Amino acid sequence: MPAADKTSPDKLSIVVFSGDFDKVHYALVMASAAVASNTPVTLFFTMWAGRALESDHGWKRMKCSDGSGAETMDAQFKSNNVADFETLLEACVALGVTFMVCEMGLKALGMDIEALRHDVPISKGGVVTFLADASKNGAMVLV
Repeated sequence: MPAADKTSPDKLSIVVFSGDFDKVHYALVMASAAVASNTPVTLFFTMWAGRALESDHGWKRMKCSDGSGAETMDAQFKSNNVADFETLLEACVALGVTFMVCEMGLKALGMDIEALRHDVPISKGGVVTFLADASKNGAMVLV
């Protein structure tokens, strides 16, 4: 298909479900790339992925899908000139990505929204709120 005939979604809605650091990191990669390309993005954090937004840098305690530690992988990203977690998170905030956290996920893990980062504008909602935020002409991804 020629590039001129290609269409992209008018919005990207990403369900960030995995508690694996590398998967959460990649959700931020997708979000920052999409919003930088003028595609609005909503990140919906639920279950273990919500730990990445804890105010005490909970992402540093996460493991990667290969069992290695998040801080080790993040340092490797940085040394290879790949955006690290904090850089991506800051970019997503600066570019206007919508951050939503699942009420059910918070309850299931005994977390409170007050324990989440205050430098990230996070709204609390449920699956219905997330689906209402999505676009019929958008794309939905589960990470």
